[in-house]
Order: sequence, then C-alpha cells, then structure tokens
Amino acid sequence: MLIDLQVHSTYSDGYLTPSQLADFLSDNNIKIAALTDHHTIGGLEEFKQACKKHNIKTLSGLELYVKLGHKKFSLLWYNFNPSDPALHNLLRTSQMRRRRQIRNALIKLKRRGFQINEDQLLDKYNHYIPLNHLIDRVSKISANKKIIIKKLKIPNPSQEEMLIKIFKNRAFTKISESYIGLKQILKLRKNIRGQLIFNHPGKYNHLDRKFILSLKQLGLDGLEVVSPHHSVGAIMYTQRLAREYGLIMTGGSDFHRFEPAPADLTNCYNYFKIDSNRLTGIKKIIG
Repeated sequence: MLIDLQVHSTYSDGYLTPSQLADFLSDNNIKIAALTDHHTIGGLEEFKQACKKHNIKTLSGLELYVKLGHKKFSLLWYNFNPSDPALHNLLRTSQMRRRRQIRNALIKLKRRGFQINEDQLLDKYNHYIPLNHLIDRVSKISANKKIIIKKLKIPNPSQEEMLIKIFKNRAFTKISESYIGLKQILKLRKNIRGQLIFNHPGKYNHLDRKFILSLKQLGLDGLEVVSPHHSVGAIMYTQRLAREYGLIMTGGSDFHRFEPAPADLTNCYNYFKIDSNRLTGIKKIIG
C-alpha cells in the first residue's frame, strides 16, 4: 500500500494548498497520508476533509525543529491530539519567536540596500513564516534581484543559492529556525500522545548511532527510513538501526512543490514511492 507521511502545504513552506495536495496524492494512488507542516497544524482540517473525498486516510501530523543540548534536528509527530491548548500555545510561542527573528533579519537586509517593507511581508503569514516564500518575494523586486546577482556573481541564481549565500550568510543576515527543546516536547507528548519520528536522519549526517540510541532512551518512537533525501546507503543503514533499536520505520516524500523550471523530473514522485509493506512497525502509526 502506498503511503506518504511527510508533505507540506502553503500553511508552512509548501506551494500547494492542503486541498491541492490531496488531489496530488490521489493522482499518485496514495492511501494514507500525513500533512506535516512546520510548527503549525493550521492546515490539518482542510487536508483531512479534502483527503476524505479521495478515500485517503489521514493522520494528524507536524514537523518540529528540535534541540537537545548542542544538537539540532527535526522530528515528525503523528497521531497527537490537535485540539490540546498546550500544543497550540507551544506552536504559537515558536511562531512568534521566528517572526521576531525574521523581522530583525529583514531589517539588516534593508540596511544593506535591499528594498524591503518588513511589516508588509510578515503580514502575509499567519502561521509559520517560510523562508523559501520570503526569498521568492524579496528576489522578485528588481532592485533586490540586481543586488543578489551582483553579490553572487550568478546571472540567474536558484532559490537554494540565494538561501545559502544571502539569507543564511552572516555577512548579510542570518535567519535560523525557531527550535524547541526536546524535553518540552516529550513532556507535552505525555498528555497528547502520538509517535515521535526522527525526520530524514541521513540528510544532515545525523546517522550517529550513539545519538539515535540516546533519543530512543528518551522516548523516540521511530526513524524515517525511506526519504528522497537519503542515498541507498543511508536507507540501508537507517533501516539497520531501526531494527537494532526496535524503532518504527516510516517514509515520506517531503513534497513541497513542482519543479518551477522546465524539466523532465518535476517532483520526487516521478521516481519515488513508499510502500508500507517495506516498513517494519508502521502499523503502529497508520493502523
């Protein structure tokens, strides 16, 4: 059975609405899905209702940027109670902190000559503020585009190049995520339940045996094994660790958008599928 337990919508850094995502997943024969927007559950109800029309089962889902000591990583959270006030307070606090961080970063860019109205930009977002969408808006202004091209010395820089060399470069400004302490998440999980999954651990070289074991001992439920961010080797090693430590195996496409430029491959679904039959313990999550 085809599943996808990590997709993103316009409520965070995706480019399709929850309803459009449901249509896309249906077209690709997905039977169970989870919307895992960053630090917001604002799109869950729309996604649930849209998927119901396609007979797609949905799980409550969320992606969080997490810290434990000096380690920073991402967790996926499934099957929690989305109506809990403490969860809403946790997410709202992280959203407000990110808003302040991004406002300060935009002001720094404006001091460096960028044409930016930070209030106008930020007012477009009621939940998580997506950096990729901000880059799109800022770079569309011709004066800003000229500055970016001059600094990067690239005639048509990609979003990724602008992200790394401008928006996450201390020489210009530094925009980081709003991280939440793991212990705070684990405390809340006692009340609203659900499963916590280490998100694409192979993407940022987080395949550290001792670190994963420490997360397991603290209460981690599983590892995202199947991901387009993983090499075949990373998939095999993550699968091995999941078996060794008795962790649930999950899979997600991390789908955000269709390729904006003309291309033969427009999205990861052109070459990537997730079969639940290959994932040990997945029934604990999908039922």
